[in-house]
Amino acid sequence: MEENNVITEVHEGQAEYLESVHKYGRIWGLALFVIIGIFPLVVGLIFDATPVWGPLFKGILGVLPLYWAVGIIEIFTYVPMLGAGASYLSFVTGNISNLKLPCALDSMAKANVKPTSEEGELISTISIAVSSITTTFIIILGVIMINFLTPVLNNPVLTPCFSQLLPALFGGLAVVFVSKNVKLAIPPIVLMMILFIFVPALNAGTVGIMVPVGVLFTLGLARILYKKGLI
Repeated sequence: MEENNVITEVHEGQAEYLESVHKYGRIWGLALFVIIGIFPLVVGLIFDATPVWGPLFKGILGVLPLYWAVGIIEIFTYVPMLGAGASYLSFVTGNISNLKLPCALDSMAKANVKPTSEEGELISTISIAVSSITTTFIIILGVIMINFLTPVLNNPVLTPCFSQLLPALFGGLAVVFVSKNVKLAIPPIVLMMILFIFVPALNAGTVGIMVPVGVLFTLGLARILYKKGLI
């Protein structure tokens, strides 16, 4: 009887936690949406600058469908990997594919928990929260020390190092995750290499679009391999 009461209390606690996560996640998400929308209006009022609405709306119509599509795909791609709390934090703070997602995946791998588990939800949320705080702190430090850091960062000796930061980060993660399931990991890597080599339109600016594409391809491949009993 006591065990059943404990289980009931645990489930109620989890439900309350998720309810609070969704409540505050929506509040901060809507707040960010309003801030992003108001910022150009405020800047325009301060500098007494009004855009030419015709070309502006034409430009928006040209890119809006792409961003809507990517936004929807990212939700279905990242949320199952990150969990509720971590997803809200990631979409509010940004830099998901190149910072938040690797941080969360690495933390869950080190803790040996699955993304869909309750433990994974907590680990993922904590790791992205710490990542966001650390990033903000580093940015503040950089702003304060910009005069001192500028000649150091512009030093030609260090320039090659900065261009290798992201490859080093993803290379380290790749070793961990590729080694777990080579059959499932190699085909998406080969596909992305072929696309970026032979399709000139694809470049660094299209990475945000190709990440969801790679994920969907991997999910389809995993389904096929699973059905055939290969994984």
